[in-house]
Amino acid sequence: MKKDPCGTLFIVSTPIGNLADMSHRAIKTLGLADCIACEDTRQSKKLLDHYRINSSLIAYHEHSSAKITDKLLTMLARGRNVAVISDSGTPLISDPGFRLVYRARQEGYEVVPIPGSCALIAALCVSGLATDRFSFIGFLPSKSLQRKEALKGLQKFGHTVICYESPHRIKDTLCDAIEILGANRNAFIAREMTKMYETYLAGNLGELANLVSCDTYQQKGEIVLVIEAPNECREISLEAERILLLMLKEFSVSKAALLTAQITGLAKRTIYKKALDLTDR
Repeated sequence: MKKDPCGTLFIVSTPIGNLADMSHRAIKTLGLADCIACEDTRQSKKLLDHYRINSSLIAYHEHSSAKITDKLLTMLARGRNVAVISDSGTPLISDPGFRLVYRARQEGYEVVPIPGSCALIAALCVSGLATDRFSFIGFLPSKSLQRKEALKGLQKFGHTVICYESPHRIKDTLCDAIEILGANRNAFIAREMTKMYETYLAGNLGELANLVSCDTYQQKGEIVLVIEAPNECREISLEAERILLLMLKEFSVSKAALLTAQITGLAKRTIYKKALDLTDR
């Protein structure tokens, strides 16, 4: 790690459960950092002790005052390197660290990512749901009324949606999702990923709600919920769109939609709707 006149801010990903997932570069970066800003110093100390890292820690979380941000920026100004980590996974995803990054960039400091684990991406990749277009919405509201309003907003989404959920709310969230989105909407639950008791549940919302209600172990640990777009507005993949564009050059809209549906396995109605959108451009 090169010492410039000004320090560098490193955004360092840490494991989401399995310590073997920590990269060599992340370990080296944390070991050479002059200071590590973290959500919970007690939690992070366990990680650092495991890798015999002795860098100093400073608590930096959603309740931290602006003075902590100023302190970290002062360290950078004095040529010290600062690393930011979260309790697990990639920092700044569903936490307030972006304010520090924004200030650092505004003041001309270098900000460097050290990539690694990210729960939402890990869950999406094994969900079997469409991955070419998706939205991450963080945590849904804790109260049912506000949560239902947020779910209503998802009805217009034509792509996969991912959210984090707390274990004591997952059962109620699934019930609210069924009421707003329908029991037949496909979804996926990843729980305690990379840990000893990790589980993965796939099915529609009705099936998942039943599985979670009948098994209290599914109401424990860290949870990622992935929800598929509704059939009538699901966006086709980029590859399917490429095939459709080729077909539209040779055939009518109806024929192109039929052939694309046969090749991709997607519903002809979905392909036909997309074909109409493309020909209207």
